[in-house]
Amino acid sequence: MATKILIPQLHPKDFTFPNPLDASDEGLLAWGGDLSCERLVRAYQHGIFPWFNEHDPILWWSPNPRLILFPDAIKISKSLHKSRKHFEIRYDTHFEKVMRLCLETRLQKGQKSWISEKLIEAFCALHVKGLAHSVETFFEGELVGGLYGLYLGGVFCGESMFSTKRDASKAALVGLCEKISALGGDFIDCQLPTEHLKSLGACEVSREVFLNKLRESLENTASQAW
Repeated sequence: MATKILIPQLHPKDFTFPNPLDASDEGLLAWGGDLSCERLVRAYQHGIFPWFNEHDPILWWSPNPRLILFPDAIKISKSLHKSRKHFEIRYDTHFEKVMRLCLETRLQKGQKSWISEKLIEAFCALHVKGLAHSVETFFEGELVGGLYGLYLGGVFCGESMFSTKRDASKAALVGLCEKISALGGDFIDCQLPTEHLKSLGACEVSREVFLNKLRESLENTASQAW
């Protein structure tokens, strides 16, 4: 007989999360709560992130393994090195638009997206507080690629990326690595392993190793504010 696993529910006035090491094999840790700035920051500080469909309850995850990218490990192919010369990289000039394009480009490809109006509103609030940031790729004045996430301590918690022109999202990722290096940051949390990101230099680590690195990075006093 299969054993049922009870997933803890978060309550609106309680910002405490379960131990991320107690997440299920798939990484599901808890459900419920809200998307307030305080709760989101608390979640990311503990290696937890929201990931749910628009009409489902809020689900909180801490997957194992985890994918991370060290800025100096980014792999720039010859073709990317050539193409990125034609792009302009900007930071935080079109934050909400980047989020919406991450959503729209996935839907246009027939893919599901966890980026809902509630999530856009929540991350825009974090952006106003100077915690959420976007990296944007422009070609001839047009926004053609980008990514967004949170920068806490010395870690950038990456959320999603998009591209409407070849290599545009890769150029944004290179721009992010350059930014993190300049700030004295440590690494980028890519969350779930993908072959695409691994081909660009990201590596898998266990949840326990990730949480230890995250803890150290949050205490990185040498890292400058974004």
